[in-house]
Amino acid sequence: MSEPWLDGQFLIAMPGMGDSRFERTVVYLCAHSAEGAMGLVINRSQEMVFPDLLVQLGIMEEHEAIKLPPKTRDFMVRDGGPVERSRGFVLHSGDYQADSSLEVTPEISLTATVDILRAISRGGGPEQALMALGYSGWGPGQLEAEIAGNGWLTCEAASDVVFASDLSQIYPRALALLGIDTLNLSQYSGRA
Repeated sequence: MSEPWLDGQFLIAMPGMGDSRFERTVVYLCAHSAEGAMGLVINRSQEMVFPDLLVQLGIMEEHEAIKLPPKTRDFMVRDGGPVERSRGFVLHSGDYQADSSLEVTPEISLTATVDILRAISRGGGPEQALMALGYSGWGPGQLEAEIAGNGWLTCEAASDVVFASDLSQIYPRALALLGIDTLNLSQYSGRA
């Protein structure tokens, strides 16, 4: 029997999880194995906007950032998690692939190179994408212990939730995938 790895699934924080860094978060799991897990928080934003990031990385000059297409200019930078907060990741639809892209599912890939940022800044790149700085990581067995301790709910990820632009709706929409209304979610849990 193969292990129940959670690649491509959502981790939805339970109210009583005890770690304020993940309160009311939804994490998209990019990789999960016996070595640990890595994912991106998809419902928190950074203070930085995408054009500023492009200028900071030297992809374009400040005066060029003004000329970006609206879709690119308004591209939100999300807070992917507490680990390596200066490292960037682009979670995107499977219609874009680079040599460095990691296919999480046939529909969603992860790319962490500057080439995808150049493509997006030119109005190209993937049809759907989200940019995150930082990531969420767990060592061997750590995530499994947190799930067993009722810190997280898990479910299959839905692309329309992954790439939703209204961050305030991602948490309730992810819970709705499990048939749960946030009003009925308790911080207390038990075992049957």
